Amino acid sequence: MSSKKTAQVFTYITLAVFCVLALRLWQLQILKGDYYREQSIKNRIRVVKIPAPRGIIYDRNGIKLVKNVPFYIASLLPDISEKEINLKALSKLLGMSEKEIRERIAKRNPKSLEPIRLKMGLSFKEVARIEARRSDFPGLIIETEVTRAYPYGKTASHLIGYLSLPTVEQLRNPGAKEIVQGSLVGQWGVEALYDEKLRGTPGMKFIEVDALGRQLRTIKIIPPRRGDDITLSIDLPTQIAAEKAFNKQSGGLLALDPQNGKVIALVSLPSFDPNEFVTGISPKKWTRLIRHPGHPMLNRVLQSQYPPGSVFKLIVAIAALEEGIISPGFKVNCTGSISIGRWTFRCWKRDGHGLVDLKRAIVESCDVYFYEIGRLLGIDRIAKYARAIGLGVPVGLKLCKEKEGLIPTTRWKKKVKGRPWYLGETFNAAIGQGYVSITPAQAAMLTAAIGNGGIIYKPSVLLDSPVEIAGKLSLKPSTIRILKRAMYSVVVGAKGTGWRAKSGIVPIAGKTGTAQVVSHRDDEPENRWAPKDHAWFVAFAPVREPTIALSVFVEHGGHGGETAAPIAKATIEEYIKQKAKRENEGNHTH
Repeated sequence: MSSKKTAQVFTYITLAVFCVLALRLWQLQILKGDYYREQSIKNRIRVVKIPAPRGIIYDRNGIKLVKNVPFYIASLLPDISEKEINLKALSKLLGMSEKEIRERIAKRNPKSLEPIRLKMGLSFKEVARIEARRSDFPGLIIETEVTRAYPYGKTASHLIGYLSLPTVEQLRNPGAKEIVQGSLVGQWGVEALYDEKLRGTPGMKFIEVDALGRQLRTIKIIPPRRGDDITLSIDLPTQIAAEKAFNKQSGGLLALDPQNGKVIALVSLPSFDPNEFVTGISPKKWTRLIRHPGHPMLNRVLQSQYPPGSVFKLIVAIAALEEGIISPGFKVNCTGSISIGRWTFRCWKRDGHGLVDLKRAIVESCDVYFYEIGRLLGIDRIAKYARAIGLGVPVGLKLCKEKEGLIPTTRWKKKVKGRPWYLGETFNAAIGQGYVSITPAQAAMLTAAIGNGGIIYKPSVLLDSPVEIAGKLSLKPSTIRILKRAMYSVVVGAKGTGWRAKSGIVPIAGKTGTAQVVSHRDDEPENRWAPKDHAWFVAFAPVREPTIALSVFVEHGGHGGETAAPIAKATIEEYIKQKAKRENEGNHTH
């Protein structure tokens, strides 16, 4: 090939390359100029979210149930390489293993400008020690954020809940985009139920970076918006008095305002300290909590179901009166037992109560009387009234996953057990034993409905939330009147089983209950080593126009009148005192 022809080929190739480059430049700068300009800005500007302080939770008196306090974190700047760090010295300074530090560094997102968090929840002593040595560790910084503190510790912890790092499921939720990396979210109770409201809106920091992703300067900061405050309906002094009255016994209590369903106190014991979760609970502490024989992480008010014992007799009495099966004067001769074929069903009083009417049967909790009423009613009619008043279904507080309890019917037994219903099972159900089970929350709803005349309010923990009526019982005024009188006599009557709830401050109406744990044959002595029966007491006060209704359950507390009734009395009296105090303060301000 001649030199002239070679030059021509080279010229054509050069022109072709130039045309391709020109076309590519035209495409990049003209056709896709805006797109690549936007990408360039994105690569140059990074956005770091700033967590927002959570809203404060108050009780009905304006007392802070939670506080926001400074939270210190030892972190590494993201552009520091592992080779620049003396891991051995750093692990000694932070009180962490080298393996832990390596794992945290390895988990970082290489594109993220957020510092790598090594240790959270530092004490003032730890902060001072790290600050004194910080010059020895390039990239080591102390971050300051705001976190939660629970000044009352274990008090009302099952109601308030706790915070911790978000779970995988929470991060998958649509609202997770508002969760800042490393921030804490509500995991239980009110903290979880109203998490989005309390969480607030995170702020944003716009940072300029170079081609290697290193921070050059902060361009703009949009401050976070603090979460909304909420006011709960609980009365803290009443809550504290109720917990103290349990005297370290396990159990649950729910106190409601029967006129609107607002929660006054919610007790579940043993309890836990939510402060342990804020800085990240250690595996050792978590294992100790979940293996604790008292199950402190169980909300006994909503997640435990037990036979209601004689508390259920109130339902049987309502059903019998409303169905016209008996009149208040209907009498049964209690000889201490009743027999069907080879089966004997005993009254708690072995020598019997003698001739009793409805009022005396409730006051002295005569089992034989209710065996007879149960025989006349049948289990399906009893179940109809039990379900109408809210038993066998969740109450809807949504603080945790609720248990439903069980109100059996003939159809239920056939479906589940594959067998017909027997009369003896009706006898057991009529006194709140056998298949029947309810939660302490349902027992409180039952008591509130009797106290207010038959209105079933949906319970709520927020003071200013709308009042919701879940149902109404079309009960005869005479039925409510008879029950109130009988329940008052349970407390003040000479032979009333709830006399330990008698108060000099306010008239209290109540009903005791004992849920059997261990049964024994008639020819066997009771085993003194066997666990005690569970104790129930439900009550409302004042009797005529009640402002508080509650249920008390004591695990292995024995008889309800002995252990549960005094707890109810202490709780009611404290609430009445607090209510009077608020009213007096209100009068003085006008």
